[in-house]
Amino acid sequence: MKFVADLHLHSKFSRATSRDMTFDILAYWGKVKGIRLLATGDFTHPEWLFLMREKLEPAGNGFLRFRNGIQPPENPNLKSVAVSNSDVSFILSTEISFIYSKLGKVRKIHLIVLAPDFESVEKINNKLSAVGNLRSDGRPILGMDVRLFLKMIADTCPRATVIPSHIWTPWFSLFGANSGFDSVEECFEEMTPMIFALETGLSSDPRMNRRLSALDRFALVSNSDAHSPPKVGREANIFDTDFSYAGLIGALRTKDPAKFLHTVEFFPEEGKYHYDGHRKCGVLLSPKESLMNNNICPKCGKKLTIGVLHRVEELADRGEDYEAPAGIPFRNLIPLTEIIAEATGKTAECQSVWDVYFHFIREFGDEHTVLTDVPIADLTRASSERIGEGVDRMRRGKVHIIPGHDGEYGVIRLFDGEADKDEANAGQLSLF
Repeated sequence: MKFVADLHLHSKFSRATSRDMTFDILAYWGKVKGIRLLATGDFTHPEWLFLMREKLEPAGNGFLRFRNGIQPPENPNLKSVAVSNSDVSFILSTEISFIYSKLGKVRKIHLIVLAPDFESVEKINNKLSAVGNLRSDGRPILGMDVRLFLKMIADTCPRATVIPSHIWTPWFSLFGANSGFDSVEECFEEMTPMIFALETGLSSDPRMNRRLSALDRFALVSNSDAHSPPKVGREANIFDTDFSYAGLIGALRTKDPAKFLHTVEFFPEEGKYHYDGHRKCGVLLSPKESLMNNNICPKCGKKLTIGVLHRVEELADRGEDYEAPAGIPFRNLIPLTEIIAEATGKTAECQSVWDVYFHFIREFGDEHTVLTDVPIADLTRASSERIGEGVDRMRRGKVHIIPGHDGEYGVIRLFDGEADKDEANAGQLSLF
């Protein structure tokens, strides 16, 4: 069965998240986005777990389905979308923040945990409640070495899966410039064999990660890390395998391209930490420019926030032009609202943009289909030539981006400069 999966998002109980992050509203947005499998997020939080048990029930395949009907949202556009109990399923998931000292340095690592059933979740939560306060945040902060956490998972819930989150972000990740490690083994030591998948994060894509030969053995997954419902699926994974926990995890373990088809990615330059810089100083630098300045901000004289591309350059043992001979393909996409907004000269939050967006959804089914499969002629017929041209440019990689840096998203343009992206990126897109 072919399906789209987003394995990392947060509930309304996580810090800086929308109050609309509820199961009913997530189901509607999952249908709108074309996502068949959504993460529950935050199963470590007692109140969210209570609501989870109240709203969802085991589907018999390691996933969860709605116990009863889905409550329609207040948003009239969203309410017009028909959603049934079988349209969207959930996989038990959470993200945990670990802050601890190792090898003379403070480490800050985020990990995603996927679980096959409520029994496993209860076991994990019982163990972790002795380590920290699970009620404080949907993404709890624990002062525990991640190596010991993996050992606890192996001993308590061997069917659970652990995936390092957004592995390149500067502050909270496996390879983060400010608090991470230089290798997977340095972080997890003898427990490294438990890790078979890594999350690339919004500021990197598989091409960048494949510059490290040490990462060849890992499946590279992409997820939204959404804090509000419209953001789900902005990055995702496309599978063609048995629709079950065992089928999903098996596809990740084997990296079988017949089962793990491809990932959906941001253009990595659009991520918040792609380049180096200082947001408050208005300083944006490439890795080479940063090195010329000794990684010091030329305006304030303090250390720059080192971005993902710089960190990849530090650890890579392959050049920029390296082409992986095999592996799971990927596709860079732009959210549909951003394309409509630029084509019409509006902002992505404008109501007229959302009206066009939902017209597309009613006409063609879901956002993923619009971005990837609907013929450009049909999009033009349903809207305007300029919107159709915008989608066509995105599919061909004809974009211009001011890279994101120091927590600020990059600015992406489809109609500025009229220049193609470099040939390497265009070649990657031609796979599809």
